[in-house]
Amino acid sequence: MRLLIADDERGFAAALAEVVQSWGHGVVEVVFSGLGAIRAYQRHRPDLVLMDYNMGRLNGLTACRNIVSSDPAARIVFLSGVGAAEELPGDLGGAVGFLRKPVKMEELQQLLASFEGPGG
Repeated sequence: MRLLIADDERGFAAALAEVVQSWGHGVVEVVFSGLGAIRAYQRHRPDLVLMDYNMGRLNGLTACRNIVSSDPAARIVFLSGVGAAEELPGDLGGAVGFLRKPVKMEELQQLLASFEGPGG
């Protein structure tokens, strides 16, 4: 699967890219802002975007809405240090999932597996 990673925590983004690549997934690009995510999505049209919900300037929610408005088939999963999904607004801007930071590797593997193959 081809992934785009967007997170303003550069160390986390780089580590996440290494992990998913070690599992056999491709990382088309790692970006550090919502605007970078929008531009990278337009360039690469990845299978899945893993995006931080809380980024400076243009946050993940705004970036997600922008991407989904231009490509309704886009699949975006938010990653966030926010305490729980219930603390996020009800409208996730078209995102298809949410993982809490620190991300548990088994949860991430299950999430990626759920987007592979026939129903993914």
